[in-house]
Amino acid sequence: MKPAQTFQELIVWQKAHQFVLEVYRLTKSFPAEERYGLTSQLRRAAVSIPANIAEGFKKRGVADKGRFMNTAQGSLEECRYYLILAQDLQYADTITLQAQLDEVARLLSTYASKILSSVS
Repeated sequence: MKPAQTFQELIVWQKAHQFVLEVYRLTKSFPAEERYGLTSQLRRAAVSIPANIAEGFKKRGVADKGRFMNTAQGSLEECRYYLILAQDLQYADTITLQAQLDEVARLLSTYASKILSSVS
């Protein structure tokens, strides 16, 4: 398999981007008083996942690439909590999105591991 030439070719980025789109759809139905609270926080954290994957893609050093993947992983876990909170507050059923996030987490973990184990 030939290496990706752009971040858009990465399956992990594609899945993370789809997650962001779903987060935006979901949060449209949140209460208006959450616009600057949970809605904003969840959207910001979700966008951070594919954004950091994209930014890290072009970094040259393994340590730099790894740092961006780790930041993406941190944002992913932040999203995990916000989805739990939205579920517990009964703003939405987030079970499907949690499963989608689990898939992104697995892919991101694998991608980060391959980066950190690479020579270049």
